[in-house]
Amino acid sequence: DMSLGVANAPITVIEYASVSCAHCAAFNAEVMPVLKAKYIDTGKVRYIYREFLTPPQNVSAAGILLARCSGKDNYFKVVDAVMRAQPEMFEDGTTQKAIPVLLRIAKSVGMSEKDFNTCVTNADALTQLQAKVDRYTKDDHIEGTPAFFINGKPLQRIKGDISDFDTAF
Repeated sequence: DMSLGVANAPITVIEYASVSCAHCAAFNAEVMPVLKAKYIDTGKVRYIYREFLTPPQNVSAAGILLARCSGKDNYFKVVDAVMRAQPEMFEDGTTQKAIPVLLRIAKSVGMSEKDFNTCVTNADALTQLQAKVDRYTKDDHIEGTPAFFINGKPLQRIKGDISDFDTAF
């Protein structure tokens, strides 16, 4: 798992999300910056991001692998960039633009085209990713994204904004 915030924060938020999920992208753009500034950066919350696959799964997997291959320091930067690029990747109703957009993101963090291609076609990494998703589905009953847990308990989002977290904390 990738995380933000101090390890000993009193509150742990786990998000199951996919880089190809429009609802996850909306959370990432609208709520995450406030959550980060208000709770993560102040030491109140440790945030854990758990990768999940949603359609189109090949794009989702490529985006996740790209984030992983970009290194720990660039991981969340890449996740954010991929989510923000969803409209461009899917603007014509297909996935034709996804790989060129992901390659552009890869290059923005210093990856070569060769490294990018090697990364997103790594069979072992894809198998490991699918095994994690299968485990999250079975063990944590994740059926859709984004899904949140606060200190191990599911968060039912009501308004879809930061107030859901304010109330839960």
